[in-house]
Amino acid sequence: MFQITNLILIIPAIAIIAMGFFIVNQQTTAIVERFGRFLSIRQSGLQFKIPLVDKIAGRVSLKIQQLDVIVETKTKDDVFVQLKISVQFQILREKVYDAFYKLQNPHDQITAYIFDTVRAEVPKMKLDDVFEKKDDIALAIQRELKQAMLNYGYDIVKALVTDIDPDAQVKEAMNRINAAEREKLAAQFEGDAQRILIVERAKAEAESKRLQGMGIADQRREIARGLEESVDVLNKAGINSQEASALIVITQHYDTLQSIGSDTNSNLILLPNNPNAASSMLNDMVTSLVAANKINESSNTPKDESK
Repeated sequence: MFQITNLILIIPAIAIIAMGFFIVNQQTTAIVERFGRFLSIRQSGLQFKIPLVDKIAGRVSLKIQQLDVIVETKTKDDVFVQLKISVQFQILREKVYDAFYKLQNPHDQITAYIFDTVRAEVPKMKLDDVFEKKDDIALAIQRELKQAMLNYGYDIVKALVTDIDPDAQVKEAMNRINAAEREKLAAQFEGDAQRILIVERAKAEAESKRLQGMGIADQRREIARGLEESVDVLNKAGINSQEASALIVITQHYDTLQSIGSDTNSNLILLPNNPNAASSMLNDMVTSLVAANKINESSNTPKDESK
């Protein structure tokens, strides 16, 4: 009977004592209170508290946590934009008491500081500057949060601006501007290429004309030399210069007719074709040249001022 009574007393006592043991995980602390008053902070491992007297008020994680906040604000050029801010923070081991007892809702507190900082910095910037200076915005958030939250036991590890999302119409306008800039650039390159092509084509044409002119000059020079040699040969044969010139003219005339007749699509202009045609043509040319020379001489002769 005595043993049964002892067992009845011992088993509950063991159970009560066992209730005093508890485990705290790694990178976690436990807040122990006694009758509602702070008693101690227990670190990771197997811990003991007085059953029915002490209680675990809460557990605080010492790991790095992340809070994502979306803030809508207006830029300097009156464009509404949404910024996604990611803040990484952790509770300092030596300030677990402050982190647990001083703040009712730390996430709301951090969010309020983020809104305040973003809406103070972004309205000073134009939309393009917000994209370019997002790191400056992140540094401003980190600086403000670090100073404000340190008193509550929170250390701000990093603040990041992970997304910038303007209004849909603004994004569409930005895309149109970007497309227009690219089309303008393409048109400039195309214009430059066309200009280079025109310049090179003009240079090639000029060189072709120069070479063609040199060829024509050489051709005429050779023709004149051939005519001179022909006249010399005819003079040696006893034909005077006028008759020789007429013979050469009529020969070239018939050569021309033969050349025109060899092409079926040629347009033919018929000239006088009698035996005296060459001589008459030559006389007309000589007469015209003499008359032109007399006109030039008369125009170049100075007038008598005394008359």
